[in-house]
Amino acid sequence: MSEQASQRSLELFKSGFYCAESVLQAIAEDLGIQSDLIPKIATGFCSGISRTGGMCGAVSGAIMGISLVAGRSSPTESMEFCYSLIQKLISQFETRYGSVNCRQLLGCDLATGEGQRYFMEHNLMAGCLQYAAEATRMALALMPE
Repeated sequence: MSEQASQRSLELFKSGFYCAESVLQAIAEDLGIQSDLIPKIATGFCSGISRTGGMCGAVSGAIMGISLVAGRSSPTESMEFCYSLIQKLISQFETRYGSVNCRQLLGCDLATGEGQRYFMEHNLMAGCLQYAAEATRMALALMPE
């Protein structure tokens, strides 16, 4: 199922949603989770956390997706299982791409006009699409059956 969700994240991204939104929405759909808050809660995480150059939005969306399943519902519950899944996700993504940092992955600063032009001129969206599809696949592969 993770391959179907991975393709769904690409469809969502190409339709106009951004990285974190697409990944979270695809994971939620795959899990049968519906909420008016999804993908809305992921918007600020797109473009390296609102163009600050921080964590890749695809990774952020995958983290939120994992948390839908493994996150806590009360303060008395342990967060260890959720944390362990997210640590594995980050490790796998870093191993594959060398970083989870948007600015490092893209090689440009999306907060500047120059960086946005560089992004467009060098077709860096292709990389973002790959990051979204792979983050979706990785997150779902880590989740318990």
